[in-house]
Parts: sequence; C-alpha cells; structure tokens
Amino acid sequence: MAPDARIGEPLRLFSSWSRKLETLQPIDSSVVRIYSCGPTVYNFAHIGNLRAYLFTDLLRRTINWKGWAVNHVINITDVGHLTSDQDTGEDKVELAASQREQSIWSIAEYYTKAFKEDLRQLNVLRPSIWSTATDHIEDMIEFATRLERHGVTYELDSGLYFDTSCVPDYGVLAGMTLETRADARAEGARVETIANKRNPTDFAIWRKSLEPGKRQMEWSSPWGPGAPGWHLECSVMSMKYLSTVFDIHTGGIDHREIHHCNEIAQNQAFTQSAHPGANLWMHNNFLVDRNAKMSKSRGEFTTLRTLIDAGVHPLAFRLMCLSANYRVALEFTPASLLASLKRLTRLVRTVTALRAQLPQSDWMQPGRELAYSRGASFRYQRKMMEEKLSAGGYKLLAAFDCALSADLMTPQCLPVLDQALRDAQLSPEEKLRVVANMDLVLGLRLMDLSVAELNLRPASATLTTEQVSALVKERERARQARNFAKADEIRRTLAAEGVALMDSEASGTWEWVPRLQDH
Repeated sequence: MAPDARIGEPLRLFSSWSRKLETLQPIDSSVVRIYSCGPTVYNFAHIGNLRAYLFTDLLRRTINWKGWAVNHVINITDVGHLTSDQDTGEDKVELAASQREQSIWSIAEYYTKAFKEDLRQLNVLRPSIWSTATDHIEDMIEFATRLERHGVTYELDSGLYFDTSCVPDYGVLAGMTLETRADARAEGARVETIANKRNPTDFAIWRKSLEPGKRQMEWSSPWGPGAPGWHLECSVMSMKYLSTVFDIHTGGIDHREIHHCNEIAQNQAFTQSAHPGANLWMHNNFLVDRNAKMSKSRGEFTTLRTLIDAGVHPLAFRLMCLSANYRVALEFTPASLLASLKRLTRLVRTVTALRAQLPQSDWMQPGRELAYSRGASFRYQRKMMEEKLSAGGYKLLAAFDCALSADLMTPQCLPVLDQALRDAQLSPEEKLRVVANMDLVLGLRLMDLSVAELNLRPASATLTTEQVSALVKERERARQARNFAKADEIRRTLAAEGVALMDSEASGTWEWVPRLQDH
C-alpha cells in the first residue's frame, strides 16, 4: 500500500509491453520515477499532442494522491527529429528555422516557451526536470560509443546505425513477431530507405553532416560532424536522471510503433540486459478530429490558443479529455468541447455557491503550485481535506479511488464527483472537502476557479466586455420602463455579437458564446 494513504486500492495500470494490467510496485518505496517523451519544438503543440501531457499529469497526480512522491522528467527535442520517423527527410527544427529565416535556437526557445505556457493553462504540474536534447550531446556521444563497443552498430556514409537484428525481441512493444519482422524486411525493399541499411528497421544513432558547416546545429563526433538521431536522446536522458531501470515511461500511442521500440533496443544493448528500461510502458490513444487530421505537417491544426481565441477555457478541454479513458481514441468535436465547458461551468457554479456558505479556511484553498515532486505538500493538502469526513464522505472517496485505481478510469470518476455535490446526506463543508480531494487528481481548479474566468471573450468579438455590460444595463433600464421593443432590439444586437443573456438567472447576467464555428 502507498505510504500515508488513507484509501488504498492497488493502482493497476495497463502495460503496453505485457498487454495487460499490472499493479504499480515502485522500485523505491518512497518515490515513483517517470519519464515522458516531450515535444519537438518546431511549431505549436496541437491539441492531440496535448492530450498526452494531460494523461501523464493525471497519472502523476494519481500517484501523488496514492501517497508516493514522483520524480518526473520531460524532455525537449530541439534537434534530431526528422520529418519522417524512418530516418529520412530533414530535421524538423532546422527546416522550420530555414523556412522562417530565423535562428534555430530562437525557434526552439520560442516554441519551448509556448509549450510550457500551454501546460500551465491546462493546469499540468511542472516536471521535476525539464531535459533539453542539446544540453546532452556529449552524453549521447558517450552512449553511442558504448553501443559501438558492444557491436550493435555499423557505419555508413550517412551515419552510425543501430543493427536491430542484434536485439532478439526487437519490436515486442509494437506487437512485432519474427514473421512481422520478415514482412517489414520485405516491405523495406519496396519503400524509400537509407542506402545499404542492413534491415529496414535499423535506425540512426548519429547522422553525419553531408555538407559540414551547413547545419546550424552540428557537433564533432568519432563518426564525423553531425547530429544525434532522434531516438538516442530519450535513452540517454532517462538513464541519466532516473537510472537504467525506472518505473514508468509514457508517450503517445504513435511512439509505441517505432520511437519506443528503438529506445528499448538501445537500452537493452547499452545495459546488455533484456530489460526494456522502464517497468511500465504506457501510451495514450489519439485525439481524433474528423474534419482535420491532427498533424502539424499538414500546416493546419488546432492549438490550445485556437480554443482560447474561440472563447473556450482551456480547462474545458482538460475536462473533455477526462471524460474518456486515456487508452480510448477520443473524438474531438465542437459539440463535445462545448458540452464540457457547460459541465465545467455547472461544477464551478455549484462549488462557488457552497463556498459562499462557509467561512474561508486553509483546506479550501489548495495550492496551485504544490511541491508534488516531493509529495509532502500533496499529502498535507489531502490530510486537511479528509479531516471531519463522515462515513458517507469516505465512501464517495473510496468509490473515486476504486475507479481511479482501475487504470485511471476517469469516466467513472466524474459521476462520483457529481454524486458528492448532490448528496443530501453531506453538509456543505463535507461536500467541499470531498470535491477538493478529488480535484487534486482531476486538476480542474474547482476550488478557486470562478464562473467569470470561464466566460472568455472570443478574439473575433467586435464589442468589448465594457460595451456589452453597458448595453446589458441599457436593456435592463428599458425593461424596467416597459419599453420592450427597445429591450428586444438590444437583445438582438447582443445575440448578433455573440452574447447570450441569462434572464433566468440574476438580472443583467450574460455570457459570451464561444465561436468554434470560426475555426
């Protein structure tokens, strides 16, 4: 059982390696070590990319909620990722810098900051360590040199390559067998590949510069000037910060087929062991947009900024992702996002009303920047929230824990949250204690978010908030004077400007209507 946990179902998580649920049993009883594949910083992250970090944040919060501390590493890929995962094409960051006539360093810095801001907007906890690829080039060269000594690499004019035939179980993570590996070799003869590669699945450890000095990012190495292959960095940085064997490695399901198979092959060759590096390999499924592929290579994709500009609060997107289990493909539609925004607004409105009935207290204001990596602040917050709970309150938390412990089954957690808010047997204070406790995992900021914050002005709106407020007041005066023609005229004007009046609530209440159809 996790240390200090008051409610303790074993945490069972799906392993992509074994294709079954496995109980989390940390190597170190006091801390769970997690490595998450980070972004390639050549453009903004699209919302499909961001689902991966919402999944990882949910996993991390759950582990903290269970009582363990977490040491979490996310890498930043600013070099080495080609436009094709098959070692063909150009470096994505180099290409972006060339197209925009900017320094590659400035491109990487700009989009790294943008990515981190997206995570902040989504209330994703900061990792224990941000690890940038270009800060670890010497580590990568040393790693590659050891692979070469172990006889698992070979050199071509284009670079140093890993021989996947040296790894007996290469591709197990992707479900490959000896037969499918043979099929891959046959297919490799019919598609574009690197000349003289021994096997189609072989991949670059170090890519030589064909024209030394032309690249903006280039380093000397035993194999000549060049840059590391994309797969190398994750093996190097996970081992450096988390050891050769750690607890969990996360990433999108697209990484499961190539990137993580290559990473595991490197790990096994480096350590001369059959262990894949992480005890649990976990992957979130895709976010599917039927109208536009979630791909930055196409040039058109939906970002978090797109949603904000449309008038949708980022946490509505977080709630939408929580509505499905992370292993299920989730379809993105404007209707589903707007439904999540309405659901979040109802939750916030209910919590705000409950808070108004009670005096302010420390447990009602959970910190948004807790020291979760150490775990102490998280456990302190949870302990405060669980004080004075009745048997009914603990029963709800136990139901929440049961769903959460079954591979992060958040679609079953959310109804328990709703049940806590409408349970007539709980006092207002108990309801808030239970909800605040659950929200440590869900990360929806229910205890400090306001309805006003959720009411975002669309970027395309022509009226300012002040102008809308003035028109709403003018309409109220017209209604009081029984000048209903004038009141109706103002209502139509506001509706045309994307403003909805809420006459069923307090007088003069209104909200912006999100303009997702504009995107």
